[in-house]
Parts: sequence; C-alpha cells; structure tokens
Amino acid sequence: MTAANTKSPDNVDISVVLVVWQNQQYLKRCLDALQQQTVKAKEVIVIFNGDETDASYFEDYDLNFKFHSFAENLGFAKANNVGVELCSSEWVALLNVDAFPHEQWLEHLKQATKNRPDFSTFASKQIQYNNPELLDGIGDTYHISGLIWREAYGQRVEDSDIESKEIFSACAAAVLYKKEAFEAVGGFDEDYFSYSEDIDLGFRLRLQGHKCLYLPTAVVEHVGSASTGGQHSDFAIYHGHRNLVWTFFKNMPLFLLLICLPLHIALNLVSLLYFSLKGRTSVIFKSKIDALLGLPEIVKKRKLALNDRKMSILELWGFLEKRLKGQ
Repeated sequence: MTAANTKSPDNVDISVVLVVWQNQQYLKRCLDALQQQTVKAKEVIVIFNGDETDASYFEDYDLNFKFHSFAENLGFAKANNVGVELCSSEWVALLNVDAFPHEQWLEHLKQATKNRPDFSTFASKQIQYNNPELLDGIGDTYHISGLIWREAYGQRVEDSDIESKEIFSACAAAVLYKKEAFEAVGGFDEDYFSYSEDIDLGFRLRLQGHKCLYLPTAVVEHVGSASTGGQHSDFAIYHGHRNLVWTFFKNMPLFLLLICLPLHIALNLVSLLYFSLKGRTSVIFKSKIDALLGLPEIVKKRKLALNDRKMSILELWGFLEKRLKGQ
C-alpha cells in the first residue's frame, strides 16, 4: 500500500471540474450545491467551452475558483482533459453543470478514498432531476456486442441497490477519478468530442487494472443532455453511435473482438434500420460511415490501450454484460 493510500480523508484534496457550454441556466443551481457541501472542494476548475460567462458571477461563492476559456466549443472530452490538467489535487471530481450534488456528495467521495484504496474511480448515484423518484443511473454497462447503457436507468429510487458495488465504468456526469490513473491512460479521447468518452476511459482504466466502485451515498440530481438537445438529438445520435464503434474496436482484446464481432455488426445493422425507420437515416448513416473512416486511427490507439494489459481476458469477460438490456 502506498503512502497516498494511507491518508486520512481529512488530508485528501479533491478538485472539481465544471464545463460550461450551453448550460448556464443550471450554473447557479450547481454552484449553490457546491457551496453547501459539508466538505469543500480544494478548488473548482471552471472551463468555458466556447461559452463565456462573466467571472463576476462567481464572486458570491466562498469557493476557490480557477478559470480557463476556449474561443469555441472543443468538446466535452477536451474541456475536461484541460480541467484535470489544471487541478492541483490527487483526486478530481468531474461534475456536469446540470448535475446538482446533495450536500454530503464530496464528503462521501472523500471518505471512500480512504475506505477503499483499491479503487481509483468512484461513481455517483444519479437521480433524475425532473423525476426524482427515478434513477438516472448508477454507472455504465458494457455489453459484449458493444452496446452501452446507463445501469439502473429508470428504476425507482427506493427499489435501487443500497449497497456499494464494483461496476464496469462510471458516468462522467458525476464521478471521482484518481488523477494519476486518469492521466496514466491518457484521459478522455478527444476525438470522441462528446458521448461514450467516459465508458471508453473506464474500459481503458479497467484494462490497466484499475477498478470502479459505485457509491449509493454520493448522490446527485441530474437533468441530462442539457447542452446537446437531448438523447435523441442529431448531435447525440451521431456522436453516440460513431463512438460506440470506436470504443469496441479500440479496447476489445483480439480474442474477444473476434468472437463478439458478429454481434457488433448485428448491433450496427439494427441501429441503421431502427433510426432509418424513425426518419433519421442521414445522421445514423453518417455516424457509421465516419466511424469506419476513423478506424485506421483507432487501430493505432488500440495498441496504446492494450499495451501491457493488466486484466486477463477471463476477468474482463466476467465484467461484460451478456444479457440484453431489460432481460
């Protein structure tokens, strides 16, 4: 056990990264929630992703702010990578502006770093802001076909698991990463721009032996897709379905890639048919064409993702979902 792992929670610093882009209507609610935390963040890194807000807006808060601005929207992945780079803490919490943490959110995350030093990622319990009786998810599930979904999405809060448990990957809307682990695997893939970058990162972390723990006591209320027009917007469909292909080909070890490839192909064919029948032919075909055109670069990244892999194929297989969603 390293010296860092033996720190008491009082000696553990956490930085929080907020990315502002077309979500200013939620910024005050988010900052109010950070102000009310029982344990304060060491610093709050605010990234204006091509969407400037007057810095005087933050003067009423007793928080240590750092600001960084981009002239244009460079994507969720790039903005958060820069935010993490600017952090001076051992641990960094990413928080969407449309995610409002309960007052003990940081306290429970901080305590977890002491209680579970074998984990380098901690996922929050997300509740739907507009339907607070329902979960927005407790982390991400990765199916052997390459399909991705939010675990426990839509389940009633009172029926959800009350125990913490290891999960495949955390949703980046509200997550705590060990900065050293985040940077060691290269952070978010900036070519993803937005969508699925968190499960791609979680996959790469897991391949290198890092684990993710769901914390039911670390609670946030999440609006969801506040900046991108909703989960069924052209933006979401294009990036989500392009990045889905890239994640599969980048991270699946060769043996699993070969045996799961027929399922992956079937998934993509079904997606093309489904969205075409919904009148979204242009965007779904563009996403898949661009996914294929990007595969040569993904093959290069694949070597980095799988180089010196720490997790065995058998262990990874145990964490991949074999049932279809809802079964």
